[in-house]
Amino acid sequence: MTKAKEVMTTNVISVRDDEDIYSAIRVMDINEITGLPVVDEKGRLVGVITEKDVLALLYTMRDKPGVVREFMTAEVVSFDIETDLAEVAEALRTQNFRRVPILDDGRLVGIVSRRDVIRHMQELRREDRLLRDSILELVF
Repeated sequence: MTKAKEVMTTNVISVRDDEDIYSAIRVMDINEITGLPVVDEKGRLVGVITEKDVLALLYTMRDKPGVVREFMTAEVVSFDIETDLAEVAEALRTQNFRRVPILDDGRLVGIVSRRDVIRHMQELRREDRLLRDSILELVF
Protein backbone atom coordinates (compact mmCIF):
# COMPACT_ATOMS: atom_id res chain seq x y z
CA MET A 1 0.00 0.00 0.00
CA THR A 2 1.18 3.49 -0.82
CA LYS A 3 1.82 5.67 2.22
CA ALA A 4 1.19 9.40 2.60
CA LYS A 5 4.94 10.05 2.80
CA GLU A 6 5.40 8.68 -0.72
CA VAL A 7 3.25 11.32 -2.42
CA MET A 8 3.36 14.30 -0.06
CA THR A 9 4.78 17.65 -1.01
CA THR A 10 7.63 18.44 1.36
CA ASN A 11 8.40 22.08 0.60
CA VAL A 12 5.51 23.31 2.72
CA ILE A 13 5.00 26.99 3.36
CA SER A 14 3.83 27.42 6.94
CA VAL A 15 3.62 30.17 9.54
CA ARG A 16 4.37 30.27 13.25
CA ASP A 17 1.54 30.69 15.70
CA ASP A 18 3.24 33.74 17.22
CA GLU A 19 3.69 35.51 13.87
CA ASP A 20 1.87 38.75 13.11
CA ILE A 21 -1.46 37.96 11.46
CA TYR A 22 -0.96 40.50 8.67
CA SER A 23 2.41 38.99 7.85
CA ALA A 24 0.70 35.61 7.47
CA ILE A 25 -1.93 37.16 5.21
CA ARG A 26 0.85 38.60 3.03
CA VAL A 27 2.45 35.14 2.79
CA MET A 28 -0.88 33.71 1.63
CA ASP A 29 -1.35 36.50 -0.90
CA ILE A 30 2.19 36.45 -2.32
CA ASN A 31 2.19 32.66 -2.69
CA GLU A 32 -1.44 32.48 -3.85
CA ILE A 33 -2.25 29.99 -1.09
CA THR A 34 -5.75 29.51 0.31
CA GLY A 35 -4.57 28.17 3.66
CA LEU A 36 -1.39 27.79 5.68
CA PRO A 37 -0.45 25.23 8.31
CA VAL A 38 0.39 26.89 11.62
CA VAL A 39 3.24 25.49 13.71
CA ASP A 40 4.70 26.28 17.11
CA GLU A 41 8.36 26.99 17.88
CA LYS A 42 9.14 23.25 17.73
CA GLY A 43 7.51 22.74 14.33
CA ARG A 44 4.46 20.96 15.75
CA LEU A 45 1.17 21.54 13.94
CA VAL A 46 -1.17 23.65 16.08
CA GLY A 47 -3.70 24.87 13.52
CA VAL A 48 -4.34 26.29 10.10
CA ILE A 49 -5.07 29.81 8.92
CA THR A 50 -7.50 29.85 5.99
CA GLU A 51 -9.09 32.38 3.68
CA LYS A 52 -12.25 32.00 5.77
CA ASP A 53 -10.33 32.97 8.93
CA VAL A 54 -8.81 35.95 7.12
CA LEU A 55 -12.18 37.10 5.77
CA ALA A 56 -13.65 36.96 9.27
CA LEU A 57 -10.80 39.12 10.56
CA LEU A 58 -10.87 41.65 7.75
CA TYR A 59 -14.66 41.91 7.64
CA THR A 60 -15.30 42.27 11.36
CA MET A 61 -12.15 43.80 12.87
CA ARG A 62 -10.29 45.86 10.33
CA ASP A 63 -6.65 46.50 11.24
CA LYS A 64 -6.91 44.72 14.57
CA PRO A 65 -3.38 43.73 15.60
CA GLY A 66 -2.68 40.22 16.75
CA VAL A 67 -0.85 37.00 16.14
CA VAL A 68 -1.85 34.02 14.02
CA ARG A 69 -2.91 31.82 16.98
CA GLU A 70 -5.69 34.33 17.79
CA PHE A 71 -7.34 33.89 14.40
CA MET A 72 -6.42 30.38 13.22
CA THR A 73 -8.59 27.29 13.18
CA ALA A 74 -7.18 25.01 15.85
CA GLU A 75 -9.05 21.82 14.93
CA VAL A 76 -7.18 20.40 11.95
CA VAL A 77 -7.51 17.05 10.23
CA SER A 78 -4.01 15.69 9.71
CA PHE A 79 -2.38 12.34 9.02
CA ASP A 80 0.80 10.55 10.01
CA ILE A 81 3.44 9.91 7.32
CA GLU A 82 2.73 6.16 7.58
CA THR A 83 -1.01 6.50 6.89
CA ASP A 84 -2.22 4.61 3.83
CA LEU A 85 -2.81 6.99 0.96
CA ALA A 86 -6.27 5.45 0.45
CA GLU A 87 -7.32 6.79 3.86
CA VAL A 88 -5.98 10.25 3.06
CA ALA A 89 -7.66 10.19 -0.37
CA GLU A 90 -10.99 9.21 1.18
CA ALA A 91 -10.80 12.17 3.57
CA LEU A 92 -9.98 14.52 0.70
CA ARG A 93 -12.87 13.09 -1.31
CA THR A 94 -15.50 13.29 1.42
CA GLN A 95 -14.47 16.37 3.42
CA ASN A 96 -14.48 20.03 2.48
CA PHE A 97 -10.73 20.58 2.21
CA ARG A 98 -8.24 20.46 -0.65
CA ARG A 99 -5.13 19.41 1.26
CA VAL A 100 -4.16 17.86 4.58
CA PRO A 101 -1.04 18.27 6.70
CA ILE A 102 1.21 15.22 7.10
CA LEU A 103 2.97 14.79 10.43
CA ASP A 104 5.92 12.84 11.77
CA ASP A 105 5.78 12.63 15.56
CA GLY A 106 3.51 15.70 15.64
CA ARG A 107 5.79 17.80 13.47
CA LEU A 108 4.70 19.12 10.09
CA VAL A 109 6.70 17.38 7.35
CA GLY A 110 4.45 17.65 4.30
CA ILE A 111 1.10 18.21 2.67
CA VAL A 112 -1.01 15.86 0.56
CA SER A 113 -3.38 17.66 -1.79
CA ARG A 114 -6.12 16.38 -4.03
CA ARG A 115 -3.78 17.12 -6.93
CA ASP A 116 -1.04 14.93 -5.37
CA VAL A 117 -3.49 12.02 -5.10
CA ILE A 118 -4.72 12.45 -8.68
CA ARG A 119 -1.15 12.62 -9.98
CA HIS A 120 -0.26 9.43 -8.11
CA MET A 121 -3.34 7.58 -9.37
CA GLN A 122 -2.55 8.59 -12.94
CA GLU A 123 1.00 7.28 -12.51
CA LEU A 124 -0.35 3.96 -11.21
CA ARG A 125 -2.63 3.68 -14.24
CA ARG A 126 0.32 4.37 -16.54
CA GLU A 127 2.45 1.73 -14.80
CA ASP A 128 -0.42 -0.76 -14.99
CA ARG A 129 -0.76 -0.20 -18.74
CA LEU A 130 2.99 -0.63 -19.26
CA LEU A 131 2.99 -3.86 -17.26
CA ARG A 132 -0.01 -5.19 -19.16
CA ASP A 133 1.61 -4.32 -22.50
CA SER A 134 4.87 -6.02 -21.44
CA ILE A 135 3.03 -9.18 -20.46
CA LEU A 136 1.14 -9.23 -23.75
CA GLU A 137 4.41 -8.88 -25.67
CA LEU A 138 5.88 -11.84 -23.80
CA VAL A 139 2.82 -14.02 -24.32
CA PHE A 140 2.20 -13.20 -27.96
